[in-house]
Amino acid sequence: MQNNYPGNSRVALYESNKRKRNKKIRLIIGIIMILLLGIGSYFSYIFFRTKGAIDKTYDPKTAVATNSSTFNGKKSFAVLLMGTDTGAFNRTDKMGNTDTMIVAVVNPTKKRYTLMSIPRDTMAQMVGAKLLTAEKINAAYSIGGAKMAMNTVSKLINVPIKYYAVINMGGLRKMVNGVGGVTVTPPLSFSYGGYSFKKGKKTKLNGAQALAYARMRYDDPTGDYGRQLRQRQVIMSLVENASSISTLANLESILNSVSENIKTNLTFNNLMAIFQNYKSSTATSKSDYLHGLSVTIDGASYQVMSDSELQRVSDYIRSELGLEKEKISNFETYENKLNEQNGFSFNSTETQEYTVYDYGSYTSSDTNSDNDQDDDTGDY
Repeated sequence: MQNNYPGNSRVALYESNKRKRNKKIRLIIGIIMILLLGIGSYFSYIFFRTKGAIDKTYDPKTAVATNSSTFNGKKSFAVLLMGTDTGAFNRTDKMGNTDTMIVAVVNPTKKRYTLMSIPRDTMAQMVGAKLLTAEKINAAYSIGGAKMAMNTVSKLINVPIKYYAVINMGGLRKMVNGVGGVTVTPPLSFSYGGYSFKKGKKTKLNGAQALAYARMRYDDPTGDYGRQLRQRQVIMSLVENASSISTLANLESILNSVSENIKTNLTFNNLMAIFQNYKSSTATSKSDYLHGLSVTIDGASYQVMSDSELQRVSDYIRSELGLEKEKISNFETYENKLNEQNGFSFNSTETQEYTVYDYGSYTSSDTNSDNDQDDDTGDY
């Protein structure tokens, strides 16, 4: 019988099949390599375009020395988040008051982050001002920029804060739109800015709606505290949506649209390290705020913080950062002591007059000293 195998031998048949298999394998490997190179090129393109957008947000004036271990996924850190009342509603001023001030603390050990709101009307020493002065804490950024804002919050609650991010209203609106909206459950029913919100109804908001939702204050029975709660809701939803596939696909356009509306002293490498090493820290979240007492100072409305409340917040954040608790002693506790000696009561439900006394006998030695933003020895 005639042998139909090439070369008329089993060896030739084996070699022929081997060549065919090798061609198929090379073809498959080639396709995989093309896909990998294509994906790699895409992410390289996105990486460098994203870097360009993030670089626009960087503020070198408040640079902090960091290294590869600073954001290694093991250490806790704190960032002061601020929102300025500019960039929307025809407001074009560059430096506005920070009506939103939130200390964000990331704790990888407990796999959670905490948002601690600081009321905008909190009486505080403007740390770094040429003259020792007390103002509403939301004025610190407009007076002395991010450095004064960080130092002022640090001194207030005796917590080292070296990193910040500030976004204006226009940027918030664009960011919400970029991630496809945010979802909140309103704690009360209200209308503001042409939009209506219903208590207890889970609602998805676009950028304009989220801005209105986070801005309303006067119709909330809890005033600015209610607004702070709604602001934290918006931020938490932003965090949840920011890591979605659809958001990552639109990352470049999102960053380009908001880069002119954000400033931070976190570098691109810092942000990449945080993204890579702290993903698990977004698993759970906690929302809290500094509880104040409504007072008048020279006819203006303020919030003053009792020693016990300052201590509570200081203890919590220091614990989240892995720091020992310290008895708080600063300008605010100094003024509280003088006011209580002259009849002021932190237990009263009435709106009282609070006096900011002569600074003559007050010195920096009356305050804790480990929270100065200029001290770059820590990793917080």
